[in-house]
Amino acid sequence: MKKKTGGTAPKGAKKAAKPRKGVKPAPRRARPAKPATAAPRPPGAPDDAKPAIRRLRAQLARALDRVEELQASAHTDFLLNIPNRRGFERELQRSISYINRYHASGALIVLDVDRLKPINDAFGHAAGDQVLKAIVATLSREVRASDVIGRLGGDEFALLLWNLSETDARAKAAALEQAVDALSFRFRGRTVTAGVSAGVALLGPHADAGRALEEADRAMYVRKAQRRHEL
Repeated sequence: MKKKTGGTAPKGAKKAAKPRKGVKPAPRRARPAKPATAAPRPPGAPDDAKPAIRRLRAQLARALDRVEELQASAHTDFLLNIPNRRGFERELQRSISYINRYHASGALIVLDVDRLKPINDAFGHAAGDQVLKAIVATLSREVRASDVIGRLGGDEFALLLWNLSETDARAKAAALEQAVDALSFRFRGRTVTAGVSAGVALLGPHADAGRALEEADRAMYVRKAQRRHEL
């Protein structure tokens, strides 16, 4: 008789457990998908990011240059290309800090143009601007490169001069008045002069920027009254 082979399992083999009735078999866990990898860039292919980076760097450099220009313009008089009041007061404060620390000396001279308003009224502001430019050029020739000239207001200037005694400072103020008094201008066939009045304040180890400006300003108005009387 032939042996039945269809339904018998080999010896030692475990029979698969039959699922119980009413119990669902646990689902098989899916294997995690492998992360997709970018296709390698062929050798010699252009890098699309480099032009954008170069463009952004150029824009940043231009923006930084513009910031520097704006910062400088905030302390500079556009017409005369010298420090405005804010810029001059900053330089004065720095200089006084140096003087106080190292026991140096200096002088502050405040100048007021005597006849700028009549020139503006008679010949226009373009004529007045020409007068102001000539005065600044004259002052620049009379002081050292280390000294500072600033414009405090419309017709008022200030000079910060280093290492001057009281006698030297007052002599310099008188020399500045004489140099500007010597200037003459011709507008519409008429010759006019301007002139300046100068007041001095000395800067010593205990100087203060605000008090020094007030002192020089008061001295300038006293001098202006004297010159008006002399004229």
